[in-house]
Amino acid sequence: MKAPIERDALEAQASIDLVHRIGRGDRAAEREMIERYGRGLLYLLRRRSSDPELAKDLRQETYVIAIEKLRASPIEDPARLGAYLRGIAVHLVSAEQRKRRRRATSPDLDAIEVASDGRPGPGDTLSRAQIAATVRALLDELPVDRDREVLIRLYLMDQDRDRICDALGIDASHFNRVLFRAKQRFKALLMQAEKRRKLEVVS
Repeated sequence: MKAPIERDALEAQASIDLVHRIGRGDRAAEREMIERYGRGLLYLLRRRSSDPELAKDLRQETYVIAIEKLRASPIEDPARLGAYLRGIAVHLVSAEQRKRRRRATSPDLDAIEVASDGRPGPGDTLSRAQIAATVRALLDELPVDRDREVLIRLYLMDQDRDRICDALGIDASHFNRVLFRAKQRFKALLMQAEKRRKLEVVS
C-alpha cells in the first residue's frame, strides 16, 4: 500500500503529464482526464445542484471549457488539475443557479435607483419606479440573450469584466465590441419606447 505522500506525488505527476499532453493536442489525454476526474466532478455537481441531469450537462461543459483553455496554454499549477476542474465546475453551477433565480423572479433592477441627497418627493419616487419598469421591460425585449446577460452583469450586478467573459465565454479582447453592440441594441429599444410614449401622449 502506497504512503499518502507517495500517492500525492503520483497524482501530481499524472496531472502534469495530462496537462502537457492536452496542450499538445493529445485526444487520448483528454479522454484520460475525463475518465480520471469524471466521477468526482459528477458527485460534486450533484451535491451542489440537486439536479442529476443538470449535473451531467455542467460536467460536460466543464470539460469543454477546460480542454479549450488547456489547449491554448497550460494552467499555472499543472499538478492541481483536479482542483482546476472543480473550480470551473463550481463556477458553472453557481452561474446556473443565479440564472435560474433571475428567471424565477424579475431581474433586480432596483439598482437603477441612485441614492440622492434629501428625501425624494412622491413625484420623484414615481419617476424612478417608471424608469425601473421601463428598463426591466426593455431588457426582456432584447433579442440576444448575451446582450441581456452582459448589461445585467456589468451594470446591475457590478461584476468585473474578466468574470463576465468567463461566465459567458467571451474572449476578453472582444468584450468591448460585445458590450458596444449590446448598448446599441438597448439604446434602440429605449428610443422606440420613447417614441411610443410620445405617440400615446399625443393620441
